[in-house]
Amino acid sequence: MRHIMVMNSKGGSGKSTIATTLASYYATKGQAVALVDFDEQGSSLDWIERRPADRPPVTGVAGFRDGMRPVPRSSDIVVIDAPARTHGRELTDLVRYAETVVVPVLPSTVDIQATDKFIDELLDVGRVERKEVKLAVVANRFREHTLIAQELDEYLSKLKMPYLAKLRDAQNYVRAYTRGLGIFELPEYLAWPDWEQWKPLLAWLNSKRSVPA
Repeated sequence: MRHIMVMNSKGGSGKSTIATTLASYYATKGQAVALVDFDEQGSSLDWIERRPADRPPVTGVAGFRDGMRPVPRSSDIVVIDAPARTHGRELTDLVRYAETVVVPVLPSTVDIQATDKFIDELLDVGRVERKEVKLAVVANRFREHTLIAQELDEYLSKLKMPYLAKLRDAQNYVRAYTRGLGIFELPEYLAWPDWEQWKPLLAWLNSKRSVPA
């Protein structure tokens, strides 16, 4: 059973979008997928409720209420949507559920500063220090050729962890989410640029490099 957590203490960084995209991607590959939502807002669970019956199923788990106990043992992939404002003991407790943590970051000065503090705290978590968890970052809602995007790109490139993707600010994510779909379930003619941007992240997640030795 593989556990992938999407986490950033900064709210509004697009964690639920990344988590639902990952869940739907693995579901379309024939994997048994559980999506655990630790955010009381329940955005990922709302997405599951919208998911059409004719699409590969994703099992929703209200982690904020029930923890990890209801996750089916038959799950191949467990995607965990972590809540915002996670620090201290709560951060340590959540990280113990994951083998891999993906940190999405938005192109804004506030988000960069908040993420910088969060990553410092994340690197101090025992399991991360012991290299029992692999970390990666992605730029989210990225707008090429803007000064703030360049600032984000430079910041993420300097981190001592894989910087794997620049995901554009596209309406396709809104279209997919409101229909209970993932970006890979939209028509190719509409979503192929987004598919291309996801390839490096997915290649890393599907490799041994993203799993602790």
